[in-house]
Amino acid sequence: MMTTNDHPEQINRNHSETSTDMTGLEYVSFEEIAPTDFLPILNKSSTRTHLIAHEVFDLESVNAWMQGKIAVDAMPGCQVRAIRIDHQLVGWCGIQLENDQYEIAIIIDDAHWGLGKTVFRDLMSWAKAFGHNTVFIHFLHTRPEYKFLRKLSKNVSQNEFMGHQFTSYELAVSASSR
Repeated sequence: MMTTNDHPEQINRNHSETSTDMTGLEYVSFEEIAPTDFLPILNKSSTRTHLIAHEVFDLESVNAWMQGKIAVDAMPGCQVRAIRIDHQLVGWCGIQLENDQYEIAIIIDDAHWGLGKTVFRDLMSWAKAFGHNTVFIHFLHTRPEYKFLRKLSKNVSQNEFMGHQFTSYELAVSASSR
């Protein structure tokens, strides 16, 4: 197993990495997760509240969504992983290329929201290893402002994507990954 501090391009994309920050925290390839395991997290109302409105996932749509994330994971400079705690799926995260910008995504079941800062630090380490200078985080207007993100950000702005308001944090990777 590789630690999350190893260079992402050196990580075998077919195996899991274990974080050194928290016992039992693993980032695993989507290929290691059964689609039915994602359904309760993706369809949970507390998760959906903070995402762009979409139809409830069924087995067919979750499979298509997972294949899309696997394709993103294969792109240069990107990495998408499922998050497990003690072998239980609790969410997903990644560095994705959207609108010619690398963005960080973190989706965690509300029972494990305390993991957010650890996952954020790990993603910023991956971004640094990939050589990214800047990454973005876009939060739907339903999310509160995060003071620690504002403090780290080069720029914070309000934007509209797909008809929804977002708060966008532009982060310098070297400053944020300390």
